[in-house]
Amino acid sequence: MPADTIKEYEQVIKTCRQIFVDKMADYGPSWRISRPSTITDQIFINAKRIRTIQLNGGSSKVNEDIYSEYRGIVNYGIIGLIQLERGFSDTVDMTRDEAVELYDKYAALTKQLMIDKNTDYGEAWRDMRPSSYADFILTKVERTKSIEDHGGVTKVSEGIAANYQDMVNYAVFALIRHNEGTD
Repeated sequence: MPADTIKEYEQVIKTCRQIFVDKMADYGPSWRISRPSTITDQIFINAKRIRTIQLNGGSSKVNEDIYSEYRGIVNYGIIGLIQLERGFSDTVDMTRDEAVELYDKYAALTKQLMIDKNTDYGEAWRDMRPSSYADFILTKVERTKSIEDHGGVTKVSEGIAANYQDMVNYAVFALIRHNEGTD
């Protein structure tokens, strides 16, 4: 795998992590009260907005572009992974530092998954149409919702965590392509 991919990936995660840290300064880990299914629905909202803007020729009424939504998907995907590990809480039960430490843990695990899959798939994501990233994320959301509706049990499919990681990685790919000017 080209070294540029890892460097580009890390740059996108660095930007998303800074947004995560800045939002934590504003309102702490308030997301701790959200069930994983709520996080899934938030990712759905982000991805649906991306696709709606794409279908409307790029116009939107809210002053945030689709790349803000992709960054949100990265952060909510990582939050989802944290919530799967810790479970949700009725109160904010972790410090900002603990939240950032868990963010870093899951960002690293998700990056490793990208490296492993990228080796097998030969960077096919670079040749995808930009609109496909949102569609793949929406598909992963629907799969996750189905698994959640079945109590997290699957027969042969990957679980919720793997789907969150794939959503994060597709969002990172969209952001890399945007940063390259190839979207």
